[in-house]
Amino acid sequence: MLDADGGSAADELVADANRLRRIYDDELGAGGSAGAPRPVVSDSWQRSLAALVDPESRLPPLVFHADELREVRENHPLHAVMPLLRNTLVSIADEAMHVMLVTDADGHVLWRDGAHGLMHSADDVGLCEGTRWTEDAIGTNAMGTALALDRPMRIHSAEHLVRTYHDWTCVAAPVHDPDTGDTIGAIDISGPLHTVHPALVQLVTATAHLAENQLRVRLAIADERLRVKNMPHLSALRGAEGALLSPSGRVIASEPYGRFPERIRVEQGVERVQLGDGREMAVEQLSEGYLLVPPSRRRSRVTRPAGSSLALRFTGGAGPRITLDGTDSAATLRPAEILTALALHPDGLSGEQLTLMLYGEDGNPTTVRGEIHRLRSSLGADLLLTRPYRLATEPDADFLRMRAALREGRIADALDACRGELLPRSDAPAVRELRDELAAGLRHAILATDDAGLLHRFTGHPLGGDDLQVHERLLDLLDRDDPRRPAVAARAERLLT
Repeated sequence: MLDADGGSAADELVADANRLRRIYDDELGAGGSAGAPRPVVSDSWQRSLAALVDPESRLPPLVFHADELREVRENHPLHAVMPLLRNTLVSIADEAMHVMLVTDADGHVLWRDGAHGLMHSADDVGLCEGTRWTEDAIGTNAMGTALALDRPMRIHSAEHLVRTYHDWTCVAAPVHDPDTGDTIGAIDISGPLHTVHPALVQLVTATAHLAENQLRVRLAIADERLRVKNMPHLSALRGAEGALLSPSGRVIASEPYGRFPERIRVEQGVERVQLGDGREMAVEQLSEGYLLVPPSRRRSRVTRPAGSSLALRFTGGAGPRITLDGTDSAATLRPAEILTALALHPDGLSGEQLTLMLYGEDGNPTTVRGEIHRLRSSLGADLLLTRPYRLATEPDADFLRMRAALREGRIADALDACRGELLPRSDAPAVRELRDELAAGLRHAILATDDAGLLHRFTGHPLGGDDLQVHERLLDLLDRDDPRRPAVAARAERLLT
């Protein structure tokens, strides 16, 4: 890389790094005349030191382990635009010996990709998935400072507060939610200090804008779906003024047009809101979003529209989650076990059958009736039906998708659906049986395939990470010069000891 005068830009980066090291030593040492850091860097140092960050500390804190990351990623809005980010940045990062990192709004690295030859060096300094890179955790750095200031940042060499990163240069830009305007994460390119081109700031910033634009398109599609689903509520007002609001309070349809602001703040559980012009409107909670109507037109109850959606995410160690009509929530173990049994038997179960599936021969149907009553109160009596016990809608359940994919030989789809064991803390007989069936079926299918890519994915999966036979099978398929081979061989060696 040469500048216009034929000099080496890499040499200039190294020379600048040496100058910054002298400034760093003067600022954090006894003082001197080497100059001063940039004001944005100096301010960040002060914030970091006030948070008691030690400049001699080694690594950022690890917050999410591998078995937790899958669920965190799937629930993060940037999950939807990761193909765009990879297509835009990873090939550049790979060629230039950089790594791409994507964080959430709290500075947790959720994704990492880039040059394979740099991964070990990145691991050594904690530039890896699951770590937290806010200023109060690891001092001045491009990701943390970009999030703190909500602007693109380049942090070069000794501009990092923690000495560990003085051989690195990092460039990051924040990404915003087009719905609320809130920062939802940051995109970062990091590499050895002599490899990072100044134009990377513009590239990373442009990529962040591309991601926001794609999220904006997805938001428009979601708005249209909500309008189609909920317009009958607005039409039922028969000319009276009213508005449909998204879950975040954006007005997505109104009658008459133009009589409402773009966004209306609605607190959870409130029954009325006052608009800026003094009008008061009644608030009705919909399955997704809100309906605003004149107080005189408020209905006693808004029923769940036909075609309610129910998604069950019960595999993996992060805990079961239920998404009902777009609203996601954590589930405790017993309701998750009940929903698993009902999802497996769409035609319904008697009280005795459900008791046997949950408790075995020693169960009490009276106990199950009480649990069903509580679950109906939570989900809605129109969703969980009785006589026999059954679900009114077919759930999108990860364990059902996994089972169907295995039966049809779609191994990749089965792996996509599975985040780990089905309800690993459950002792319910029906759950134990299905859990064993799914784990054994996936392992058998993986071992029988000749697809090294699938095998490699499985070695990083909660069900395959500690499976020596899977690692040995992968080694049999990998060419000797395959870049994945050394890491797989090392893991296999560890599993042998």
